[in-house]
Amino acid sequence: MIKKFCAEFIGTFTLVLLACGTATVLNCSPQHTGAYILTALAFGLVIIAMAYSIGNVSGCHINPAVSLGVLLNGGMSITEFIVYIISQFLGATAGAAVLGLLVGFNTSLGANGWYAATETFAGSWKRSLLVEVILTFIFVLVILSVTSKKKYEKCAGLVIGFTLTLVHIFGIYFTGTSVNPARSFGPALIKAFAGDPTAISAYWVFLVGPLVGAAIAAVVFRFLIKSKEAE
Repeated sequence: MIKKFCAEFIGTFTLVLLACGTATVLNCSPQHTGAYILTALAFGLVIIAMAYSIGNVSGCHINPAVSLGVLLNGGMSITEFIVYIISQFLGATAGAAVLGLLVGFNTSLGANGWYAATETFAGSWKRSLLVEVILTFIFVLVILSVTSKKKYEKCAGLVIGFTLTLVHIFGIYFTGTSVNPARSFGPALIKAFAGDPTAISAYWVFLVGPLVGAAIAAVVFRFLIKSKEAE
């Protein structure tokens, strides 16, 4: 269990430091197309790298939403789930803290925010929550599906990494894309300690949305795919 804790800590630390770090140093926004695409790629590439390094130790969840999906499908125990969650949140917080030391705590640190447009529904948590539920549902459903088949073992990391890239390409415009409560928590907490409470006050959307999306994905997987495989 200690090895799994360390693997999940390292993986989530790396995700926040390198992927959120890329968003920060490139000043990622929908107006900066190059930075937008590179940030999406950074998230996907980190997942690929971690999948083929720590994947054989912990499964490379590095995301509480993924761990919830696995738990609901009987892939881990409650004790393992708690250990994974703790290590993921600690890793994300450490990653954000190191990123802050490197680039300054007054930067974005890759923190997520609610969608703010000029039309009706603008700045509302509702659209942000909906986006996070849908994107996490897609992401976790892909993970549960591709890891359930032995024939996909060698390419699973690539499929998962590129799926994360895809949901970021769409979602950055709306919320910066979370689909990962730990990844959002680390930057939000560090920014709050640095004197900017806005990120942590908006955080609940990036906790609830991904967890709801993951739970729906687990139910759909059991009904649509797992039941089909059992036939």
